[in-house]
Amino acid sequence: MSKDKVLKLGLPKGSLQESTFSLFQKAGYNISVSSRSYFPTVEDDELKIMLVRAQEMARYVELGTFDAGLTGKDWIIETNSDVTEVAELVYAKQSMRPVRWVLAVQEDSQFKSVKDLHGKRISTEVVNITKQYLQRNGVEASVEFSWGATEVKVPELADAIVEVTETGTSLRANHLRVIDTVLQSSTRFIANNEAYKDQWKREKIETIALLLRGAIAAEGKVGLKMNIRKSDLPKVIGIIPALRKPTVSPLYDNEWVAIETIIDERTVRIIVPELKRNGAEGIIEYPLNKIVP
Repeated sequence: MSKDKVLKLGLPKGSLQESTFSLFQKAGYNISVSSRSYFPTVEDDELKIMLVRAQEMARYVELGTFDAGLTGKDWIIETNSDVTEVAELVYAKQSMRPVRWVLAVQEDSQFKSVKDLHGKRISTEVVNITKQYLQRNGVEASVEFSWGATEVKVPELADAIVEVTETGTSLRANHLRVIDTVLQSSTRFIANNEAYKDQWKREKIETIALLLRGAIAAEGKVGLKMNIRKSDLPKVIGIIPALRKPTVSPLYDNEWVAIETIIDERTVRIIVPELKRNGAEGIIEYPLNKIVP
């Protein structure tokens, strides 16, 4: 393999690390790393991976330290980085949905909207995003960078905070009330602009993006197979939800057909008994790693 046939890939260190590794595994890339290392190993000689904080990723990709990387749309905006966004990958630490940066105050505070924070102090990790948000709303306030534990700074150290939330659990636990959403963000697969112009690197990046999107599309879904008499086919088809339409194949016995489909895993316990009652036999449920349209 020639020296230039290597893609330098940055993956997020920290809260997104485990969910990212899990996603890559479903996409076909088995990544492993020791607890003290920043250089994971992967079963692909064309990849060289390093772990860095998502907050820093976009700048390193812009500078060419990495050819590509994963980070949040929020950190691309916060660092004002000039990168190519290859794909949106909607997954987070705890769920497969976007995260929100919210404006929050103490739950018994008199503040009802951002307008009430004119001249007040706001603590946050995303200073630039917060300043842009205040400017859009015509509010002048002091925005201070938070080095961590942002939720506990209200009301002694700040009048309000702008903090990221996925479920809202931490905010509620710290007796905070959300008064507005500042920004909704999701993970993005980004590339260095020059690297993306290179044909080999672009094809490699787009291949990884395709497989990652396929892994996300398969999240929470399973495959379902069964056999059914042709005479029972219309009512069974009416029961089955599918991405498009279920696949129906003939069997050796001309009176029977095989059906294969993809459904949401949470609906299996409802659908399978109904299918059985309507004549389906040999029902098989199987897990999915990827769905590539």
